[in-house]
Amino acid sequence: MVQAYILIQTEVGKASTVADTISKISGVIQAEDVTGPYDVIVRAQADTVDELGRMVVAKVQQVDGITRTLTCPVVHL
Repeated sequence: MVQAYILIQTEVGKASTVADTISKISGVIQAEDVTGPYDVIVRAQADTVDELGRMVVAKVQQVDGITRTLTCPVVHL
C-alpha cells in the first residue's frame, strides 16, 4: 500500500467545493480545505505508485477549480 499527501492550489473561492468533491474519490482517505500556500490537502492511498499516479492524473486533477497539485508520497525511514 502506498500513501501520499496531495497539496492542491485552487481558484479563489473554490477550496471547499474542491475538497468536498475529492473526498468522494475512491482511494482518498481525507480531504481538508486549509489556509496558507495550498488551499486543500488530501491524504490518499493506492496499491502501487503507478495506481496512485493514475488516480492523481485521471481523477484528482480533473476536478473543476484546481490550478496546481503537488503529490508527496509518504516514506517510512
